[in-house]
Amino acid sequence: MLQVHTAPFRGSFGGVFSQALRTAGLGSRVLVSQFLKGGVDQGVEASLWLCGRLQWLRPAVAACLEQPAWEAGEAATAVAEVWNFSREQLLSGAVDLMVLDELGLAIELGYVALDEVVASLERRPAHLDVMLTGPSMPAVLMAMADQVTQLRRGL
Repeated sequence: MLQVHTAPFRGSFGGVFSQALRTAGLGSRVLVSQFLKGGVDQGVEASLWLCGRLQWLRPAVAACLEQPAWEAGEAATAVAEVWNFSREQLLSGAVDLMVLDELGLAIELGYVALDEVVASLERRPAHLDVMLTGPSMPAVLMAMADQVTQLRRGL
């Protein structure tokens, strides 16, 4: 199943992360990749493991990213490392659930190529569930989704 969780604002990740943690606690293999969250200088080699089955990955950058990739310098390389690892896990079927946080915004800012994401999602193994989160979700990804959840701010 391909699920999209989107909102016009950043910060809707908590509910999705709770679901990922529950899924790992029940014995499934989970990868959570956050493309634009920094501040912990993590990278692939220093990713966190929770419940022994949930791998939580952020790029090795000093702060959260908001600027376009062409302005980001080495940070763009760190995001590419997260995407390349995530894509490998996706295509190999190494996990049961994958969360790709702020993927739409990473595409919009030029860190990840949309055509590469679409091609990878189309080739993923049938058993692998994927959750895409964040604002700025491209229409093609919304159209591919089996389920779309759109959050909005209350008045």
